[in-house]
Formats: sequence, C-alpha cells, structure tokens
Amino acid sequence: MGLMAGKKGLIVGLANDHSISWGIAQALHREGAELGFNYASEAFERRVRPLAESVGARLIEPCDVTSDAAIDALMARTREVFGQIDFLIHGVAFANKDELNGPYLKTTRAGFALAMDVSVYSLTALVKAADPLLAPGASILTLTYHGAQKVITNYNVMGVAKAALEASVRYLAADLGPRGIRVNAISAGPIRTLAASGIGGFRAMHKSFAEQAPLRRNVTIDDVGNAALWLCSDLSSAVTGEVLYVDAGFNIMGLAVEG
Repeated sequence: MGLMAGKKGLIVGLANDHSISWGIAQALHREGAELGFNYASEAFERRVRPLAESVGARLIEPCDVTSDAAIDALMARTREVFGQIDFLIHGVAFANKDELNGPYLKTTRAGFALAMDVSVYSLTALVKAADPLLAPGASILTLTYHGAQKVITNYNVMGVAKAALEASVRYLAADLGPRGIRVNAISAGPIRTLAASGIGGFRAMHKSFAEQAPLRRNVTIDDVGNAALWLCSDLSSAVTGEVLYVDAGFNIMGLAVEG
C-alpha cells in the first residue's frame, strides 16, 4: 500500500515531461494516487495526453483557467469521475515573453493583468470551483519561486505575480483550515521547464545557482515531486499556509564572495 493509496486528485498545468507538475505526478502515482489532468489547448493535449495515459489517468479534460465556465466544466467532469478529490495541484503560470527581460518598469497594463489572471487568480478560481469536491483533509498545492521574495533579474512581472500567489496561499489556508483542508506552496530552485525558457538569461542563472547553493547542485523535478508527495500526504497534516523551499538551500544565502 502506497502513501497515497485510495487518494484521488487533479493536476492542473502540466505542459510536458520536463514540467515540475510531471515530477509531482510521477511521485503521487508511484505511491498509489489516482490522477486527473487538464490541457489548455489542442497543442498541449498532444503532449499531455500520452503522459496522463502512462500513469493510468481516467480524467484528461480541456480547461482554460482564464474561463470560469471552463473551470466549472472541469470540476463537473471531476465529480463524475472521482466523486470527491483529496488533492489539487496548481502548476499554472504565464507572462508575456517580452516582459521577462530588461527592466520591470516596462511592464504593460495588459501584460500585468494577464500575468496576474493566469498565474495568480487561477488558483483561487480553481479552489472556489473545487470547494464542494474537496474531501476532509484535502491538500492544495501551488508552485512559486524565490523571485516572489527577492529581485531576480528578468523575472519581473512574474515575481510580482508569485508574491501575490504566496499571499493567496495564506488567505486560502485561513479560509479552508477550519474544515481541515490545507493550502501550501513549493518554491523550487530554477529548473529547465517550458515556462523557464521564456526568462531572459535563464541558462546563466541556472549555472550560477548550482555554484552558490549550499548543496552545490541544481534541483530536479523529482526533488520537487518528493516534497509535493509529503505535502499532499497525511504526513504533513499539520502544515498549511506555508512556502516550502526545495532549492538546495539557495534561499538561505546572502552575498556570495569569491574566496
């Protein structure tokens, strides 16, 4: 019997087999969880469906998280297939690529609104729609990054969005806590994902990270998956409203001085 045997849940935002969400999916599947997935468009379906089928998913549905109607349809289908869910993974983020380089000051009003809608409000919208389906003791998990707390070159509007996302985690945790439902975030170190590829200078940052992190290595989707497994399981039953760093210790470091 695995750690997640008998538990069912949704993973929203899987893009491909390099996604952090895929590392989480593999860890949950390994421990016996039953998984459902969404895809944002036909282009994403071609990548998501084979992955979802490889872990025996019974639910693979379209859902554009900027549409309340699409979210409602996803949850209606989730009710049909699973009845209730024990976890919800939110791995959705987007900002215009031309705003992820150079100064934050050049962020447009439209670009700011888009980043906040897709990357932040989607968590609240999904939780609101899933609320009637959440089993007692359910776990909700989203993905953030250290750029929410400190200025990271070129992260720009996404850093502001992640800060709002982390605040959302705290407010949702307070709302749902009386029912025993937990809401947390994982702040992962930089990983070469589809989302990361849009950030200016990411390759150089990825290399520098491993040189400065206490563990002297980069983080993998498997590292994040195992941490997510703990947060989704009953082993973390008293943990909510938290941001768990899975970053080889990078966030504890101050100024790096060549010795």
